[in-house]
Amino acid sequence: MVAQQIINAVSLGGVYALLALGLAIVFSIVGLINFAHGELMTVSGYALLASLFLGFPFPAAVLVAVACGALAAVAMERVAFRPMRGASITSLLLTSFAVSSLLKVVFQNGVSARPQAIAMPSWMTGAFSLGDFTIGVGPTISIVVSVLALIALEVFLRRSVTGTAMRAAAEDFDVVRLLGIPASRIIATAFLLSGLLAGLAAMLWVAQRASVDPLMGFTPVLKAFIAAVVGGLGSLPGAVAGGFLLGVIEVFLQATLPAAAAPYRDAIVLSGVIAVLLVRPQGLIPAVRVQRS
Repeated sequence: MVAQQIINAVSLGGVYALLALGLAIVFSIVGLINFAHGELMTVSGYALLASLFLGFPFPAAVLVAVACGALAAVAMERVAFRPMRGASITSLLLTSFAVSSLLKVVFQNGVSARPQAIAMPSWMTGAFSLGDFTIGVGPTISIVVSVLALIALEVFLRRSVTGTAMRAAAEDFDVVRLLGIPASRIIATAFLLSGLLAGLAAMLWVAQRASVDPLMGFTPVLKAFIAAVVGGLGSLPGAVAGGFLLGVIEVFLQATLPAAAAPYRDAIVLSGVIAVLLVRPQGLIPAVRVQRS
């Protein structure tokens, strides 16, 4: 029982970590909390639904769905945020809210406001035995995908030229621009990575719910934003740490809270977040910023 709860906690934390990391990548470079990030999940979810409807094999449908999330993020940056470059943070936030609301309306009226069921492959709903424990295939896949995605992103940021430029831009964007690195390329790459992470998170979220709806991205991205703040807003390691911490807390409370206190689970989680921020106002792993005199 304990092992199963640990697996569930890591599985849920992995989804939050992927989403929080996507939010942190964009924030670290642009200074924007993209509240339309949840709609990237929704785009990927409906792309999966459409691909399966068209007869794509499930693995191919997943690849198409993740790619659609990434392309939607790049299109969002090009159409909505690039013309607003240089605007105030308030204007950028209002733009992200407008994009989020617009996409919700498009999905509600263009597809359906009701959840659409997605038939998951039978092998994803099974389980396997490991010693005395029975472990679900779905949570195991979620953990493996989350860990591999985080490792791949770390390698990209550490070993590639573009990744190094992005890490430098997160610390001092003005100096990176003075070095001749195009700002548009760095920002577009940040949105592309955030879209890829949102697409992967959407696939893991859909695998747990077996359905997609216009509001499917709202709750997980809200939780991911909380995780990013707890970890240290703009800090990539902090986003990962915050995501896994939030997943562990949620699953632990779900397993231990009495039935009478279950409706207050989110309130208890947020109380814990406030407690962490009282002790660590900058988050668990604060972002590195260059201080100018």
